[in-house]
Amino acid sequence: MAIFEIKLPKTLAKALNLPVSDARRQQLKVLKKLLRKARFTQFGQKYKFDEILLSRHPGKKFQQLVPTYNYNKIFDQWWYKSLEGTPDVCWPGVIKYFALSSGTSDAASKYIPVTKDLIRSNVITSFKQLLSLTRYEHVPKSAIGKGWLMLGGSTQLQKGPTYYAGDLSGIQQKNIPFWFAGLGLYKPGKKIAKEKEWERKLEEVVENAPNWDIGFIIGVPAWLQLCLEKIIERYKLNHIHELWPNLAFYVHGGVAMEPYKKGFEKLLGKPITYIETYLASEGFLAYQSRQDTNQMQLALNNNIFFEFVPFDDKNFDSEGNMIDDPEVYMIHEIEEDRDYAILISTNAGSWRYAIGDTIKLMDKEKNEIIITGRTKHFLSLVGEHLSVDNMTKAIEMAAEELNVFIPEFTVAGVPHGNFFAHKWFIGTDDPIDPKQIAAVIDAKLKILNDDYEVERRHALKAVEAIVLPEQVFMDFMNAKGKLGGQHKFPRVLKGKNLEEWENFLNQSAIIN
Repeated sequence: MAIFEIKLPKTLAKALNLPVSDARRQQLKVLKKLLRKARFTQFGQKYKFDEILLSRHPGKKFQQLVPTYNYNKIFDQWWYKSLEGTPDVCWPGVIKYFALSSGTSDAASKYIPVTKDLIRSNVITSFKQLLSLTRYEHVPKSAIGKGWLMLGGSTQLQKGPTYYAGDLSGIQQKNIPFWFAGLGLYKPGKKIAKEKEWERKLEEVVENAPNWDIGFIIGVPAWLQLCLEKIIERYKLNHIHELWPNLAFYVHGGVAMEPYKKGFEKLLGKPITYIETYLASEGFLAYQSRQDTNQMQLALNNNIFFEFVPFDDKNFDSEGNMIDDPEVYMIHEIEEDRDYAILISTNAGSWRYAIGDTIKLMDKEKNEIIITGRTKHFLSLVGEHLSVDNMTKAIEMAAEELNVFIPEFTVAGVPHGNFFAHKWFIGTDDPIDPKQIAAVIDAKLKILNDDYEVERRHALKAVEAIVLPEQVFMDFMNAKGKLGGQHKFPRVLKGKNLEEWENFLNQSAIIN
């Protein structure tokens, strides 16, 4: 089925064809729409949304009157009321869904409000990305009309007094438009998607794999790779294309894909197109809209108002916590190639909410970004300012130089005498000398990061590597109840998470 044969509902078709204008105008239009919709909520009344709407400069007025929030602050002051069933708190009506998210840094689950409006916006952005594929060259566009295997969380959600809660992927799949489901594209189907036990779900996917003609696979790299490996093993295939010859696209997000590509290539019979997305629990923020790039276009005209805080020592403390009154800029005010933390306001009642991610604007004209990490997933023990992006690139470069496959890694900052050191935990099934990989990573980071290179001559005294089987990382996630779905291993370990990881390794007698 070709893409132009898919008949979309009129409301969705209209939304997909919003007029194009400059970034500032698009964002102010979005902000006004959000403010008008939420002005009679408790939040809108407290922070004078009507007054903001009457202002000649609503963006600046919004920033003056409405404080910035992290999760704990907005939940403790506002979202807990929605969880209790109170209507019209931060968004009109009763919130029916909450996405359970622990991110990759916090142990306790976060309850992120998800509204029907947000779900619809996510669908619209998904189809904007889908339509962008028609501009790709030398890819089999016929694959768009084949099956879409979405390997995410269970659609059997936890039932609360007035709400349902679960992974965003499960909530989104539960609310897949009837006309899309009716086309027969959605796999693994409602019955399998409902399964809560990850291993049982995986087994059912493997069992049904020969019955499907898959063109797209969607999900977290580590778990999709495991799924494909099991299918190949079960049916004694040389590669997955023997079973799914039309597989042409992999839609991924949440973690950098590069460390996993070498592993994926071993499972394929021919090249596929990788498409990056930025779909967080709070909304669909950006997507790759053109070929041969790792940059993603911000969804500026679809119910998300973006603000950006320079990610520096002036606005964040040493633990990655944002100060109460940071410098904040709109999209037209930020600079290329500089790290910013994102604040979003959405049609689910997130207001000036710091989602915890950092990005760089790579192309101001196209409003394209890359994700560089998390505000709390960075290492700056002594001023080395090491981002997840730096770490991932160093791992890629080291893996290429040593001709090995490193799908998992995490880093911790540890004391070293009176100074400090970085301890790398490398997940691979290839033979690697720990001292060699540590030296190569160290050398690559000195090239990638000037601050790191300086501090390696001063207070950052050592770089250590511990090489572990890849399965150890999955076993740890399993032990924490985070097997499968949208769960990802954190790239930086600090505090309680580091303690739990080291205890796990010690108890498992993996390291002394």
